[in-house]
Formats: sequence, structure tokens, C-alpha cells
Amino acid sequence: EEPVLPVSRPLAGLRLAIPREIMRDGMDATVTATFERAVATLKTQGALIVEVSFQPLLDIGPAMSRGGFTGPESFDGHRDLLARKGDLYDPRVRSRIEPGADMTAADYVALSAARRRIIAAMDALTAPYDALLMPTCPIMAPRIAELAEDAEYFRLNALLLRNSSKGNFLDRCSISLPCNAPGAAPVGLMLMGETSGDKALFAIAACIEAALAR
Repeated sequence: EEPVLPVSRPLAGLRLAIPREIMRDGMDATVTATFERAVATLKTQGALIVEVSFQPLLDIGPAMSRGGFTGPESFDGHRDLLARKGDLYDPRVRSRIEPGADMTAADYVALSAARRRIIAAMDALTAPYDALLMPTCPIMAPRIAELAEDAEYFRLNALLLRNSSKGNFLDRCSISLPCNAPGAAPVGLMLMGETSGDKALFAIAACIEAALAR
């Protein structure tokens, strides 16, 4: 498609849903306060925001219990280079790629089928809403010193990637908007749209970005 500048749509009457499941779990105090302030601002300016349960979000984890898409697809792209120059990889990156070799074709087929079912179920539930609303990351960016131990690195890495990875699994477009007060540490407000709904999402984002800047 030819790129076009988004045309902002009116904020009043915009229907936004905040998922009750997963997407706000583990929020720290700063992100919680900033997110709640952003939601209150949008409500004051006429957006219709409700909390809604989305069971498909809970189904993603069990569907990926034997491995996700990233491991086997990354291993497929890196296998030759790993064999020749594996010692040059960041050990933490390598440790995430190599297990992809152990996923069976049957597991991959089952995961793909589960993904199609979950996407269809989520599409049906989100149809009444213009977009989903959630924090981009549930916590502030950690300090480098907090990532020294592997276990803590992988825990924080998974937490920071969690919300965007759910959108990837659901084959949806998303956009992150700054919602922190001027001069404060950055916090992102994520809007998740429908599959291939980029144009509609940009129009929604334009009006929300303007509302948060007032």
C-alpha cells in the first residue's frame, strides 16, 4: 500500500478495552500511576474505556508450552552460523536460539493450529472495540546492574517483552505512545489494533497522542 499520513479521528466516543488478564500483571508503582493517569485523561476527554476479560490471552501460554515460534524459526536462520561461529554469539542470545532445534515438526504444527484458533477467538471478542489499551511494559527500564545474574536477566527480559509478544502471537498491529509527565522517566501506553488494521490504529493513536499532550 502507498503510505498515507494518518487522519486523526475524534476521541469522544472512541471505544477502548483494557484487558483484565495478564497485560497489567506485575506493574510497578510508576507504571501503574502513569497508566491510570493516562486512562483518566482519556475518559475525561470522552473516550469510552472499559475493562474486559479476554480468555484467549490466557490460552497463549498453554499453547506455547512445548516451545514458541521464535526458537525454531531463529534456529533455522542461524544454524549454519552457530555451527561455524557459535562462540562469537552473546551467550544469552545463543541460549535462546539453540533450544529451537529440539521442537518437533508435530509440535510446530500443533502450535500453528492453536494460534489460528486463539486468533479467531480473540478477533470475535475484540470486534466491539476500536482498540485495546495497556502499558507497553509493566515496569520501568531496569538498571544494567540488575541484569548481572542470568536468572534475573531472563525474568526481566520476559516481563518487558510480554505485552508486545502477545500482540505478535495474535498477529496484531500495536503502537506505543509516551504517556509520562514531561521530564519524568519514560512510560509507554500501548494501543493494540486488529490484524492489518494499521491505518485505523494510526488514526486512533493520533487523537490519543494529542489528548495526552494537553
